[in-house]
Amino acid sequence: MKTKIQTLQEQINNLTDPRRTSYGNIRHKLEDIIIIALCTIICGGEDYADMEAFGKEREKFLRKFLELPNGIPSSDTFRRLFESLDPAALSECLVNWLSVELPERCVIAIDGKTIRGSADKTHKAYHVVSAFVAESQITLGEIVVDEKSNEITAVPDLLDLLYIAHAIITADSMSCQKKIVEKITGAGADYCIALKGNQPTLCKDVEDYFHEYAKEASACKTTEKGHGRIELREYYFSDDIGWLEQGSEWNGLQGIGMVKSKVIEGEEESEFTRYFITSLTGVDEFAYAVRKHWSIENQLHWCLDVIFREDAARARKEMSPLNMNVLRKTALSLLNQAKYGRLSKKKMMFKASLNPDVLLSVLLANKK
Repeated sequence: MKTKIQTLQEQINNLTDPRRTSYGNIRHKLEDIIIIALCTIICGGEDYADMEAFGKEREKFLRKFLELPNGIPSSDTFRRLFESLDPAALSECLVNWLSVELPERCVIAIDGKTIRGSADKTHKAYHVVSAFVAESQITLGEIVVDEKSNEITAVPDLLDLLYIAHAIITADSMSCQKKIVEKITGAGADYCIALKGNQPTLCKDVEDYFHEYAKEASACKTTEKGHGRIELREYYFSDDIGWLEQGSEWNGLQGIGMVKSKVIEGEEESEFTRYFITSLTGVDEFAYAVRKHWSIENQLHWCLDVIFREDAARARKEMSPLNMNVLRKTALSLLNQAKYGRLSKKKMMFKASLNPDVLLSVLLANKK
């Protein structure tokens, strides 16, 4: 039976190698470079110098499953490859390898994040729109755009890359577009999308409705405590939308929702009210979808910034920051699946850097 690492090697071999392979002077195998890079990120490494240093320190361990015909690649070799490798192809390769079986009724949250350190004299900072499965905490795919405002055109392209039937797609107000809603329902999925000023008439109608009839809507409450704060949420849902003049223009629209949030931190309190359109039909599933959407901020974007220090990364040239973003997301997915005891992700990364057996258990997504 093939091991998971052998399967990864086969997936990598399907990639188009951007190096001049026809010249016959390629010293290091593509699969070796990518796997060493991924292992380095799992262990907390941040750049190409770290990849070379990690490889040299763990060469004996790596030779158990890598050929390394000419030893460990130099930092320049890592840099040149990731500057030219197609990040979309790398992402597809690694997602296919992860091969996580998703719940049939999962929440797929869509949102964008700017890689702030990726800007240079030739281009603005890259903005990456990701599709994140809340329950399994895995990134299914991403699309790169020039800036945040281009998310509107990127989201339909991202949805085309994914199998989303039976899922619930959540997104912020920028994705509250009729074409996006049509794309979601056409693929057999449901949606729960925030409303704001980009749909001013619709947003005002929904706001006025709940101001007048909130007591007649279905409702539920949640309380969350942690990290020195308490968050109280009230969810309101109504499928009474016959009065909504624009209702027929939004494919699959079944209801509207409102969420009132109160955050208490010490003596400070803040309150927020948000409005939604949805193809869901009940308050419980609506509330679940809204809560799960924030996983893309808390479990993906926050981790990339705080744990992997993505915004401080110095890789800027060509495809380098995008390929590093893919490697970080893959490492994060593996750490989420492995769940090595009760260790935090940061502690697990530190332990993997000290103990090759722990690193291997993360690569194989073993739960201990």
